[in-house]
Amino acid sequence: MSLLVYSVFLKIYILGIRLAALYNPKARQWLAGRRSLPEKLAGLIRPADRVIWFHCASLGEFEQGRPVMEAMRSAFPGHRILLTFFSPSGYEVRKDYEGADWVSYLPLDSPGMAGRFLDVVHPELVVFIKYEFWYYYLAESARRKIPLLLVSAVFRPGQPFFRWYGALHRRMLACYSHVFVQDESSASLLASRGLGSACTVSGDTRFDRVAAIASRAIDIPSVESFLDGAPCLVAGSTWKQDEQVLREALADPRLGQLRLILAPHQLGEDRLAGLEQTFPGAWRYSSLVAGPRQPGDLRDPSRVLIIDNMGMLASLYRYGRICYVGGGFTRDGVHNVLEAAVYGRPVLMGPRYQKYREATGLIEAGGAAAIRQPEELTARLLGLLSGPEELARMEEASRRFVESGRGACERVMQYIQEKRLLTSR
Repeated sequence: MSLLVYSVFLKIYILGIRLAALYNPKARQWLAGRRSLPEKLAGLIRPADRVIWFHCASLGEFEQGRPVMEAMRSAFPGHRILLTFFSPSGYEVRKDYEGADWVSYLPLDSPGMAGRFLDVVHPELVVFIKYEFWYYYLAESARRKIPLLLVSAVFRPGQPFFRWYGALHRRMLACYSHVFVQDESSASLLASRGLGSACTVSGDTRFDRVAAIASRAIDIPSVESFLDGAPCLVAGSTWKQDEQVLREALADPRLGQLRLILAPHQLGEDRLAGLEQTFPGAWRYSSLVAGPRQPGDLRDPSRVLIIDNMGMLASLYRYGRICYVGGGFTRDGVHNVLEAAVYGRPVLMGPRYQKYREATGLIEAGGAAAIRQPEELTARLLGLLSGPEELARMEEASRRFVESGRGACERVMQYIQEKRLLTSR
């Protein structure tokens, strides 16, 4: 992709967003959040502030970058942190994040905007997470000799960086002072393009993040009351396809004593009402907290609990004897399996997981399995519930897999300290 094509793409993109904003609330949020952004930030960031700028595309990348942000806040208390998002889904959920001094959208990339933004923010260090490549921001940061890091990156041979038409993408990669990749195959790809000396295999910072979450997991008495000692399947980040498979699988009378805690990927009254149709008689968590009922016959549909709030899932997974992570029946693929595996739980998922290193790794380690049909899910659940040896084997495999992946955040911080990137004054 040439720079001219990139510039045309950006103009078409903003035009498309403006047209979409006529009927799409997220597009309207995207536009409204970027209105007069440099001027707004100029009223918040003082010239004397020592700024570290973190940028994430959305919520998933934020969770990857969070361990590094928190480590930097602790190690460099004299600095202030600006956190920017590209998508409304990330910004709206984390706009009040206390680990950053300022949370903002990132203005759309352009030569003028990149210069104005960097004039206002004047960062001493820039950290992009995983997949973010905006040419003008990167090029202008490099021109100003601002240290620029890419953290938890993953590269695959089919990406533009490694194709004949990817010259502009390679120029963007070359802007980074250092790239921290998740695996050796990514490092080899970068080395094939002459970037091996500016690359470190650090691992995935999400391993550090889920370990930190698990260490602070809270007890949820209402959930414990709902379970009443019965075995439980916790299904998180589910989509409609996942829920249909779950409903059919759990209809088997041999699973009559298994309870289901369901945390859908998206909320909203229409979505929750649809879940109540899929699982007739299910309880909503808010109703359970407002006035807990005593569970009746465990074969009754009331053995299903629907989580109707955000933020509980990471603590909920530990209540599952077995966990199911959703998204594996959608085009984008399975969600974060590490949130469940960190508790040493067997993890089940749909068939689309191959592009996620943590999911393929967990399956290879023996801590997870993919299913394609409700009958496969039924068989897996029956096998694990009736086979303590297999259950224990998968539990240990999950636990070891997460433990072996920790340390990425420490490796990033070690580089920053050794290169004295934030101690020049």
